[in-house]
Amino acid sequence: MRRTERNERFHRWLSEGDTRLDTMLAEEYDDLTTLKHVYESDAAAAEETSRAEAEEKAREAASAPLYTAAQAHAEYDVPQRSRALYLLTALLLCAGMIAVLVFISSQLPSFGKSENPANNEVVERYVEKGMEETGPVNIVAGMILDYRAFDTLGESNVLFTAVCAVLLLLKLASSGNAPRPAAAPAETEEDLILQRITRALLPFILIFGCYVILNGHLSPGGGFSGGAVMGAGLILYYNAFGAAAAERFFTIRTFRVVSVSALSFYAVSKAYSFFTGANHLPSFITAGVPGRIFSAGLIPYLNIAVGLVVMCTMYGLFTLFRKGDI
Repeated sequence: MRRTERNERFHRWLSEGDTRLDTMLAEEYDDLTTLKHVYESDAAAAEETSRAEAEEKAREAASAPLYTAAQAHAEYDVPQRSRALYLLTALLLCAGMIAVLVFISSQLPSFGKSENPANNEVVERYVEKGMEETGPVNIVAGMILDYRAFDTLGESNVLFTAVCAVLLLLKLASSGNAPRPAAAPAETEEDLILQRITRALLPFILIFGCYVILNGHLSPGGGFSGGAVMGAGLILYYNAFGAAAAERFFTIRTFRVVSVSALSFYAVSKAYSFFTGANHLPSFITAGVPGRIFSAGLIPYLNIAVGLVVMCTMYGLFTLFRKGDI
């Protein structure tokens, strides 16, 4: 009797235990299935996010130049009505300038007429009175730095303005928050042959440039040609030793100080000369003895000012187009 009850109780316990075990296993299986689905969803979302980020980066890299140009254009864009007014004003100004030039050309004497002057009195004055009135042996120096001194000042200002315009355009293109493609390195590989030749030739190039400038009122030469020689020497040094070495003695500050000082000296000195001459006032500036190094009044010093501006302009334009900055 007792054995039978024990067996029944044992079988009942086993049957109840199987049910609880199945329930526990089923619940654990459901939990594992849920975790699997969550893991797969997270992995798919992470993969999709990575793919989207990679596509976005590729799209940004491809559209960076266009985005930079569009942003610069949008920042400095003007309303449509202002743009139309600007175009109309520009057209009217150009038409007026063309009309003035055509009218002046129509007043010139016809070519080949017998009553036309055989010689230009201006040229005759330059040749006959040039040395007496201006002092230099080189009549060309007296013409461009005395008779036409303000015209030469305008030419020097054009050179300075050209460098400033290029610098502003490059600064404008580099402004903005859009990524820009990496620029090519400004440095070049070291060339020992070029460096040694530059060390040997550069002093003579600079000395020759100074000679051409200082001797411009005595022989062919002057500020424009001497400044070009010295600018070529600086460009040779840059190519031989690189931007880092050149920036030790020539930077954007050097360009500004030298150019503005030279142009200011030129303008002030010739303004004084013209003021005293036009009003018949005594001046401490004299022509001196023709043929001497310190003669011809202000012309040697004006040659120095022009030479400095030309030198800075040549080197400045070279470095701007080479590495985007002076």
